Amino acid sequence: MEGPTAVLLAMIIIGLPTVMIMLIANRFFKFREKKLEVEAMNAAEKAAQYAARSSELEERVRVLEEIVTDSGAQTAAQIEALREKPRQVSRRRALAADDGAAT
Repeated sequence: MEGPTAVLLAMIIIGLPTVMIMLIANRFFKFREKKLEVEAMNAAEKAAQYAARSSELEERVRVLEEIVTDSGAQTAAQIEALREKPRQVSRRRALAADDGAAT
């Protein structure tokens, strides 16, 4: 084997596996990139959920701080008002359920 035949055979033996390895590596890296994008999107969604929960808790703490720093008579009235809210909501739900069952 001399000349062009040897060069052609060398290109097939060396070039073909090299091209195949490059194609496989390219697909692998595209897969990894897509996987990282999905993980980043999930992390961003969780961060948004934590931020929403954090702001809700901060608001509750502000209300509690306000109650604690008010005078005693106002504090007792506010605590009673807070206790009444769940009762009123449950009464409204019960009345709505009764009205829905009656009709």
